Amino acid sequence: MSSRLSLRGFLALSALRTVNSLSRGTGRGSGTVAGGRVGLAIYPKLLNDLSKNRQVILVSGTNGKTTTTALCVAGWGDKVCSNATGANMPAGHVAALSGSSSPHVVLETDEAWLPVALEATNPRVVVLLNLSRDQLDRATEVRSIAERWRSALSKTAHDLVVVANANDPLVVYASESAKNIRWCNIETPWTSDAVSCPKCTQSIVRTSGSWSCVCGFTKPGCVASVSGSEVRIDNETVQTSLSIPGQFNVGNAAMAATALDVLNVDPSKSLTSMKSVTAIAGRFAVRTWQGRKIHMLLAKNPAGFDALLQSLSPGTDDVWIAINARIADGKDPSWLYDVSFEQLRGRKVWCLGERRLDLSTRLDYANVTYEVVNDLNSLPKTSDTTELLANYTAFSDWMQRTTA
Repeated sequence: MSSRLSLRGFLALSALRTVNSLSRGTGRGSGTVAGGRVGLAIYPKLLNDLSKNRQVILVSGTNGKTTTTALCVAGWGDKVCSNATGANMPAGHVAALSGSSSPHVVLETDEAWLPVALEATNPRVVVLLNLSRDQLDRATEVRSIAERWRSALSKTAHDLVVVANANDPLVVYASESAKNIRWCNIETPWTSDAVSCPKCTQSIVRTSGSWSCVCGFTKPGCVASVSGSEVRIDNETVQTSLSIPGQFNVGNAAMAATALDVLNVDPSKSLTSMKSVTAIAGRFAVRTWQGRKIHMLLAKNPAGFDALLQSLSPGTDDVWIAINARIADGKDPSWLYDVSFEQLRGRKVWCLGERRLDLSTRLDYANVTYEVVNDLNSLPKTSDTTELLANYTAFSDWMQRTTA
């Protein structure tokens, strides 16, 4: 790897590795971001150089990036370089690339940083999952991100293939400027951020399985689709059997398989290999706390919460929900009022986290039975596995509190 670097690049790479090693050794971090920042400060083109002569897949969107990245890695089969810790900005990308010489690379990419990653890594495939509101106090307005994607993709090379969700009008608007697109028809229940046309601002009209606007902007024809557990790509249909729950993950798998198909990985092979994915950085894992089994589910915004609520087992009576509002979560918890918590009627919700009172108030409006938990020792004990839905830092708190 280092033979492809200039002297400045070699010095930057050495500094990156030293800083990350110190970060891990002193317990101050996971050793993925600090060194990357130092390396890029020394040599801003480090990501460009480390990406050369590799087949790169970028995965971006508001929800599902980490899971879809893991599915791509598993589906590719061979040793694959990836930012498995979820450090999805340039510093994390250079850290991942510096730690592996594999010619196969899958990088989860923050949606705001996608234009930078497109230019720096020269990817072969880009997977675009969705666009919705996220972290209201500091995230860019979602339509401005769609505009930035559209501008960046219009400048990409002809050999770049964009694998895009055709059911999200914002993704379609952003993607249609690319030269080579493979549209995917996957279930996308969250539509609240694309009720008006991104081209003319008139209303998007949704009919069974499609959408359109009077200006002519409409859902494109698709090469890939999902029906229940079946994934169809071109003329091949594969019955999936994932180890992670939720219909939304079948859609993530379909998009991952469509991306790998571009790189000549047969969908039947890639989708079969994806069954090996059982948990991603704790997501979907079953962990233990004080004799209880807890199913860990991460949800960070209305779209993510809605998808997970729909995936809950009908037999689940009690649900734990933990909400914080720290910097990583976004300090404005008003997004709770956009989540369809009405789906939880008939169950009991145990309200956890620093913003448990905000959550309980929202549940009160939804006519959902709840209990505010001020002392974790008062949580019920059961032999069944408890579903825990938590946003970023609340999820992290529970990961530290529980054991594998």
